[in-house]
Amino acid sequence: MQQFTQLFQAVDSTTSTNAKVEALQTYFQTESPENIVWALYLLLGKTRKRLITSNVLRKIFLQISDIPEWLFEDCYAQVGDSAETIALLLHQSTLKDRAATLNAAEKPTITLKEWMEVIIPKVKTAETDLEVTELVVSWWSVLDDFEVFVLNKLLTGAFRVGVSEKLVIKGLAQATEIPESVLAHRLMGDFVPTIAFYEQLIQAEETERSPSRPYPFFLASSLEEDRFRTENMSQWQAEWKWDGIRAQLIHRSEQCFIWSRGEDLITHQFPEFEAFLRSLPDGVVLDGEILCWQGDRPLNFNYLQKRLGRKRVTQKVMDENPVRLIAYDLLELNGKDLRENPLSDRRRWMLDLLAQHPSPFVSYSEALEFDTFEALQALRANSREYGAEGLVIKALNSPYLVGRKRGYWWKYKLDPMSLDAVLIYAQAGSGKRANLFTDYTFALWQGEDLVPFAKAYSGLDNSEIEELDKWIRKHTLEKFGPVRSVEPIHVFEIGFEGISESNRHKSGISVRFPRILRWRKDKPAQEADTIETANQLLQQYGGMADTD
Repeated sequence: MQQFTQLFQAVDSTTSTNAKVEALQTYFQTESPENIVWALYLLLGKTRKRLITSNVLRKIFLQISDIPEWLFEDCYAQVGDSAETIALLLHQSTLKDRAATLNAAEKPTITLKEWMEVIIPKVKTAETDLEVTELVVSWWSVLDDFEVFVLNKLLTGAFRVGVSEKLVIKGLAQATEIPESVLAHRLMGDFVPTIAFYEQLIQAEETERSPSRPYPFFLASSLEEDRFRTENMSQWQAEWKWDGIRAQLIHRSEQCFIWSRGEDLITHQFPEFEAFLRSLPDGVVLDGEILCWQGDRPLNFNYLQKRLGRKRVTQKVMDENPVRLIAYDLLELNGKDLRENPLSDRRRWMLDLLAQHPSPFVSYSEALEFDTFEALQALRANSREYGAEGLVIKALNSPYLVGRKRGYWWKYKLDPMSLDAVLIYAQAGSGKRANLFTDYTFALWQGEDLVPFAKAYSGLDNSEIEELDKWIRKHTLEKFGPVRSVEPIHVFEIGFEGISESNRHKSGISVRFPRILRWRKDKPAQEADTIETANQLLQQYGGMADTD
């Protein structure tokens, strides 16, 4: 546990990519396999299960300390994280005084493997609140401050660390001399953190592959217009960019699997695809986009959300939220990895495969015609007429790579839709922004009233955040718990990717991915946009109604 928390501190306390990779490489070279495999499991975000809520940890802490609840809440408001607040306050408690008196010989040395496999799971077998309290207090008493913080994060299922999956794999690759692309593939999907798995992971030659394992997804980069204008357009293919769930559909060993780009196994949420998958030859992997679809157009993303997270999808849900797979690419055929072949070949093989195995739930991504950059711009400008959010442009000779490799695949999205709205509510953020008001609610005019229509918390730079925070504190009208009502003076341009009708919101609309584009200091609040303007956007570009 001590070595793992030291690694956590090393990668979380620096913004240097090289320093992070060096710390990871050193850990993987010096730690034992039984602990490394658990570290990988945690660093790659493979576990999110919560054993104890943050509220329970707060209650346990308040029971054993002489700190009043109001003071704890004030501390939490400054820190923005319960796990960290408890760890910091424990430093001053009698519990930690006792821990500090333990010499090195008395302090138990417990490995990360023991914590994850033996000690922490005891919470699940505790029968009373008292037993849970005794367990947690006994653990806190033998750990230092930062170890308490990490333990709290593990218990609450909120463990996150300031290092990307790409850097974790890079550090492991440098420690083991296994290529990054190979490790990325072997680590896709879920895995059981055992020594056997780790030994298989770092073998030079893979002896066995799980039938369910997807390939790492290849991602598009934002188009660099000036650079792309000089390209030979005949060497590129354009497709619509859809707003759905990127997924891989797998048929291997007479089994069917569907993986999302977020590495969630979502097979049971889309039973319509099973018959199609089973009709395919063994050893096929398709890459594509899952959307809710009706007629010749995609439905609003809210329809798709009604499929996600369900343990069972009923016929009623399927009827009300019909789905389609739009296939982009063929990654494996007859068990052979096709990723090194050019896109033009992979696409031809994919079209042949789909023609031989038709399904009402599956189609392929249309290749759009263009011969100049101006023609490409015209296609992009018409994207919303087809329910798309822009274009994806792919080099015909491109292999299927890992992650976001610039130069092969580009995304050419439409500029976001936008409305000028008035700031009416503000709330403090969390984590590093816990002491700043950074979560905002914006409203549009309906007659003489301001009606909330979107919340946003990104888009301002640090100086703007600090300026707005000071203004909010001076111009608060009312307080509703953590939320402050402010004078309706400031106008902000709010951008969003989609708009739909919604019975859940007072404004009658919902917007997708709202964010602040700019602070309109040049515009008085009376000139902000109206609900009527939003409804005009809805009629022109909106999706179907969101009625839940």
